[in-house]
Formats: sequence, structure tokens, C-alpha cells
Amino acid sequence: MNDVGPQRTHTDTPVPPQPILRARGVIKTYHAGTQEVPALRGIDLDVHVGELVTVMGPSGNGKTTLLNCLSGLDNIDAGTVTVDGADLFAMSDAKRTRHRATRMSFVFQAFNLIPVLSAAENVELPLLITGVPHKAARKRAHDVLGRVGLGDRADHRPGELSGGEQQRVTVARALVGEPALIWADEPTGALDSRTAGDIIELLLEVHAAGQTLVIVTHDEGLGRTGQRLVQVRDGRIVHDGDPRTAPAASELVPVAAVTVTATSAEVVL
Repeated sequence: MNDVGPQRTHTDTPVPPQPILRARGVIKTYHAGTQEVPALRGIDLDVHVGELVTVMGPSGNGKTTLLNCLSGLDNIDAGTVTVDGADLFAMSDAKRTRHRATRMSFVFQAFNLIPVLSAAENVELPLLITGVPHKAARKRAHDVLGRVGLGDRADHRPGELSGGEQQRVTVARALVGEPALIWADEPTGALDSRTAGDIIELLLEVHAAGQTLVIVTHDEGLGRTGQRLVQVRDGRIVHDGDPRTAPAASELVPVAAVTVTATSAEVVL
């Protein structure tokens, strides 16, 4: 009998890791009077643990809507979105809010810091909301502020900080809860070019430490620094892959850019 060696079984086959984010067939439509405005048209997207994914595209073509829908900040009309093993839209609003607060965090262009609170108080706030004791929350806030280079500015209020320092506080606030996934929406959009470069370096350092990041940006420099570049046009993904092979921004001229008003807030599709 020939010795053919050990027989392989199905258990020998490596199992691909499940993505931290999986979206399938996501559709979102806004309504402006009697007009229907398609914002997302069947979005399929996977993001794996430890990836840095950047999302780019012309204004008014669905980038921010994609972030809002895939993070559960906004409802969808069809499809499924799973984050860290949980189907966001199979949950009640309360459970989805809790899941988002404990497993995701956000960095916004406008900083969204509370002006009457110090940097440390702003950073510790997400921990306090989820029930972390105050002493432990304050210690973690100081630790993460030190990590982003603001250890000596912890007691300063936002009005006493530069724009770059305020954005570092928002990055610290995003990191403090050790989320599975950080969403960043135009994190350099309100900054001058030099300060924006500093924030890009900080985000790359955060990613290098193992954090999963999805960044929506108009900044070509930031957009092409990730492992994957997702380009969106007219509510569809038109490129998902190597940033080096992606079309230039000038080649993604939108068919139409529509701004509608929804729930008394301007929503740019």
C-alpha cells in the first residue's frame, strides 16, 4: 500500500476571518417632497480587523451617507449591516445605540467637543455613559491623551486649544473605549495643510497599533494612504482596492450632486 501521508479533512482548511463590518445590498433613499433621491444603491462592503479603509468620491455622491448608514447612525431602506458580529438593523434602537457606543467610535470634522468641559472630561465622557467608574474613566482619559501628545493639555477647554489639538482630543475620545471600529468623517477637513499632515500621521500611528479605521475624506493625500481605497459615485462603489490603481478624483465627475433636507438637517448625499 502506498503511503500517501495524512489525509486532509475539512478541519484542515483555514477558515477566513469574519469581517468586522459586512454590508450587503444596502439601499438608502431620501425624499424631497414628492421626489425620491437615491443615496445608496446596493452597497456591498467588507472591512476586516486591522484594516485602514479610506472612502473617497465627489461631493454629493454618498460618502457621508454611507458612513451614517453603515455605522447605524441613520436607518436604511434595504439590505443588512453587521458590525462585530451583530446585525445593526435587526436590533431595537436602544440596543443599536448601545452597540454603537461600546463597539464603535467617531472622529468628526467639526470636532463636536463640549466647550465647557476640559479635554480630559470630553475624552472620559463616552466611558461614563457606558458605566465605567469615574476614577477609572479619568485615568484612561489621561493615558490616551498622553498617547496622542496632549498629556500636558488635559485640563484645557476646547477654546484654549488649537484646531489641531482639538482634533487630537477627538481622536483620543474615539480611542478611549477601545472600539472594534473607528469611523472618521473628513478628519482633516477643518485644518490647514500642516496641521492636517500631523493628524494624518496620528491616524496612521493609531492604525499601526492595530486599530481598524474607516475614513471618509476629500483629502487625496489621506485617501491614498490606506490599505484599500473605496471610491463612491452616484451612490455606488466604483472602485474597491489598491489606492495606486484607483482613478484620479478628476475622473469621478458625478452625474448629479443633490442636497436635500431631512429631519430639519441638511444631508449631503
